[in-house]
Order: sequence, then C-alpha cells, then structure tokens
Amino acid sequence: MYSFASDEYIELLVETHSDSMLKAAYALLKNRDDAEDAVQEAFMKFMEKQPRFNDDEHAKAWLLRVTINLSKNMLKASWRKNKSETEEALYQENQSDEVLSCVMKLEENYRTVIHLYYYEGYSIKEIASILKLPSATVGTRLKRGRAKLKKMLEGDVSI
Repeated sequence: MYSFASDEYIELLVETHSDSMLKAAYALLKNRDDAEDAVQEAFMKFMEKQPRFNDDEHAKAWLLRVTINLSKNMLKASWRKNKSETEEALYQENQSDEVLSCVMKLEENYRTVIHLYYYEGYSIKEIASILKLPSATVGTRLKRGRAKLKKMLEGDVSI
C-alpha cells in the first residue's frame, strides 16, 4: 500500500486516471493543450487538498469532478471567449471519427454526460453523483444528446 501523497501514490494516480481526465477535459474544451492544463491543475489541487479516498473509484470520481470543474472555469475565462474561428476550423478539419466529431459539436451539457456514459463507462447514478445533478436530469440529458447525435449522424441537423 502506498502512503498518502507519496511520490509513488501520485505517480499511480497519474498513470491510472490521467487518460480519463484528459478525455473529459478535451470533451469540454476541444483543445488538447487546454485539456492538458486542466488535468495538470487537477493534480495540483489533489496535492494541495490531500483528500482521503475510500477506494480507487472514489479517487477517479474526485479527479474527474475537479477536472470537469476546472475545464468549465477555463471556458468561462475571458481569453477563451476570444478564441479565433480559425482554431475552430482547424479542429473540425482534423476530426477523423464522425461520431466523435458529432459528440464534440453537442452543447456542453449533452457532451459531458455522453462522454462520461459512453467513453468512461459510468452509470447514470454515478454521473449524477459526479456532476451533482439529479439522476433524472442526467437521464434526460443523455436521451436528448443521443437524439441530437442521431439526427447529426443521419445528416438531418448541423449543430
């Protein structure tokens, strides 16, 4: 067993959860550099707060929640609002997976729950806990997000 906040424990957390955290941040920020910054900041928060976890799933949920919150804060930042349309166009051109491309076009609320459900494998109840939302809200967002994705993939709607 690792002692809390030891280099070995932090290294284990980074190895185990950084990919999931990066994917969650990228789903919100649509920019790899910003997503990496959010993940790094989340680990800094971990070292600062030194929370105690019941198990590995608790640690993963905490790290994901912090990463999502930091990503949302980055979206609110004024420098982010002035992001050029050229960068967005480059992002769109580099998408090779049609489904991922459509997911990334969804509104933040739908994009986040779809990412956590399909890409991270969380249940609706777990997502509700992570996002601090009622399960019914998560279920509704998941259903509406799926409907929007279906329309986008069928070519009926461009979001």
